[in-house]
Amino acid sequence: MPLPASYAAMSDEELASRITERKRRLGGDLCILGHHYQRDEIVRFADFVGDSLKLSRLAAETSAKYIVFCGVHFMAESADVLSGPQQAVILPHLLAGCTMSDMADDSAVASAIDELARLTDRRIVPVTYVNSSAAAKAITGRCGGACCTSSNVRNVFAWAFESTDRGGAGADKVLAIPDRNLGVNTAVAMGFSETDCAVYDPQLPSGGLTGRDLERAKFILWKGYCYVHQRFTPQHVQEARRRHPGSR
Repeated sequence: MPLPASYAAMSDEELASRITERKRRLGGDLCILGHHYQRDEIVRFADFVGDSLKLSRLAAETSAKYIVFCGVHFMAESADVLSGPQQAVILPHLLAGCTMSDMADDSAVASAIDELARLTDRRIVPVTYVNSSAAAKAITGRCGGACCTSSNVRNVFAWAFESTDRGGAGADKVLAIPDRNLGVNTAVAMGFSETDCAVYDPQLPSGGLTGRDLERAKFILWKGYCYVHQRFTPQHVQEARRRHPGSR
C-alpha cells in the first residue's frame, strides 16, 4: 500500500513529533529496532541499534507487544523466529529486501541440494548465512546443515567438516549460501586455497560445474554477493589507512 497522503505531506518536524508521541503512548508495548545501515532520522527513534541478529535477540528479551524492525525482510523474519508468540513483528516496508538474499530463494536452494546429491556421492553439508530468507534457512536445517553469521562462519565451517562421532556434520564438502565472498575469504583464512572452491550458478544446468570441479572442491560457493560490498576496492582501503593511520 502507498504511504497515506496525510503522512507524505508532513514536515520532518511534524513526523518526529508524531513518532515521539506514539512512542510515549505505547510505552513498553513498543520496541523499535534500527539497523546500523539506517539513516540518522530513523536511528534517533530506535530503542536498540546494531546488526540484525543482535537486534532480534534483544527484542525477544523485551516485554514489547509490537516490534518494529527498521531494516529489510530477512531481518524482520529473524526477529519473528526468535520472538515469543505474544509479540508481533512489523516491517514498515514489506518490499524492503536484500538483493543478496534474493539471489538464493528457497526453491533454488532446494533444487541445488538435490542436484548436487545426484552429481556426487560425497556428503555435502549446506551452511547458510544469516542474511537469507527464513525459508532458505529452514531447508538448510532439514538437510542437516546450519546457519552462520559473519563472525562465526569459520567455526561453523569447521563444525561441518568435523566427524559425526566428534559432534560435527561429517561433511566432505560445504555448500556456502548465498555469499560467495564470505565463503572464499573464510576458506582461505582456514588454510585452503581458492582452487579448493567451486562456484555454483543456480541459473546453469548442474550449477555450471563438471564432475572434476566437484571432485576437487572442498567448498561449493553459491553465486551470490552483496552489490554494495562489490564496490569496495583495495585502493579504497589503502586511502582510508592513509587518512587514518593506526586505524583497524
